[in-house]
Amino acid sequence: MTIARLIEGHKDRPIIHVSITTPVQEAVDLLASQRIGALPVMDGHAIAGIFSERDVIHQLRAHGPSMLDKLVGQVMTSPAITVEPSTGALEALELMTVRRIRHLPVLKAGRMVAFVSIGDLVKYRIERIQSEAQAMRDYIQTA
Repeated sequence: MTIARLIEGHKDRPIIHVSITTPVQEAVDLLASQRIGALPVMDGHAIAGIFSERDVIHQLRAHGPSMLDKLVGQVMTSPAITVEPSTGALEALELMTVRRIRHLPVLKAGRMVAFVSIGDLVKYRIERIQSEAQAMRDYIQTA
């Protein structure tokens, strides 16, 4: 399965994001209110980076509460590691595991079309394993 197929059902769902000029305090409020772990950071129509809970923790440790007065563009993780819709779901999952990241912007012709989390990919993997196990049980019962 490709990322394109995985995100088919998300076409009408807006991608929550922030700009490089968004104050960190505002981005933290958005993470908390939406109960999400990361936000893509945009510079116009281009993906500039990712702002995550990890960025908040690292910045708090380095700068204390004053980090809330900075702009997201100053504290985000950049460059963002991205995938294309044609990327395989398992390939994306492996990339996330190796790079120790939990979110991937999906770019098509340089524009972000989706933002997938490791949870999306693990859910797909579990469903695939359950489907294969059921097929094996059905095969055994008919043999």
